[in-house]
Amino acid sequence: MAKVLSWVGDAVKRLRGFAYGPARPPERAHRPRVGLALGGGFARGIAHIGVLRVLEQEGIPIDCIAGTSVGALIASAHACGSPVSAMAAHAASTRFRDFGRWTLSWLGLASNERLEDYLHRVCTANRFEDLKTPLAIVATDLGSGESVYFTRGEIALALRASCAYPGLFLPVEYEGRLLVDGFLSEPVPVEAVRRLGAEFVIAVYLDPGLNHDKPKTVADVLSRSFSIMQRYSESTWRRRADAVIEPDVKPFPWDAFARAPEIVLAGEAAARRAVPKIKAALQPFVAAVPAKESAIYR
Repeated sequence: MAKVLSWVGDAVKRLRGFAYGPARPPERAHRPRVGLALGGGFARGIAHIGVLRVLEQEGIPIDCIAGTSVGALIASAHACGSPVSAMAAHAASTRFRDFGRWTLSWLGLASNERLEDYLHRVCTANRFEDLKTPLAIVATDLGSGESVYFTRGEIALALRASCAYPGLFLPVEYEGRLLVDGFLSEPVPVEAVRRLGAEFVIAVYLDPGLNHDKPKTVADVLSRSFSIMQRYSESTWRRRADAVIEPDVKPFPWDAFARAPEIVLAGEAAARRAVPKIKAALQPFVAAVPAKESAIYR
């Protein structure tokens, strides 16, 4: 009798397995695609390197990245896989002559053609299609005032356009248009990284503050004018960001390349303050994923 009952029990189990199939594993939470938007700020943009260093140390993923002006340069270096240590070393030795050449023109005081050679020192790729991380570079159409998004083709041309600071650098011609600094239309390229598919956007904002000392050069006048303009456009991109990192770069002049190590530290400090909020926002999406597959924590 016992054997009969055992046989019946096994048969019932087989029938249940046939009817319902194997038990389904618990569904994994979908981790949002994380995008990093790096704003402009001339030498102050070196702070982006400190931000990248902390995000890397904390295991926070960057699935796509966008940059405006100097943010475009740092974003390009990251997208091609350049180590943070190499970026910091290049920043410490950078001077204006490395990317700018004074010239005589009604459209600007200098050319940024040298930026192409500078890019090749920090990025081994020549085209967007060859990058390890999806990248968007933002420039501004001087005719329409609209943002121009570069996501394919030559990186160098897009970078020069995004860094063509009006009044200082000559505009860059592209397909019949004159392009200038992306800072004008998109100070922090949150919209650009959203277009790359980012679902969770970390924005890095470099607020230069307002200097009440009397400006001494044309560059000072331009820098302060754009700082004022930046404050009025801040609400647009900030509403679209999920987390904002704000390095304290107010103590640094626009051309403070010689103080690169200090600026990097400012970026690190701001990123560490923001990390708890970023991890708290992303943690629910990685809790159901085995640790070896999670890119949030090492």
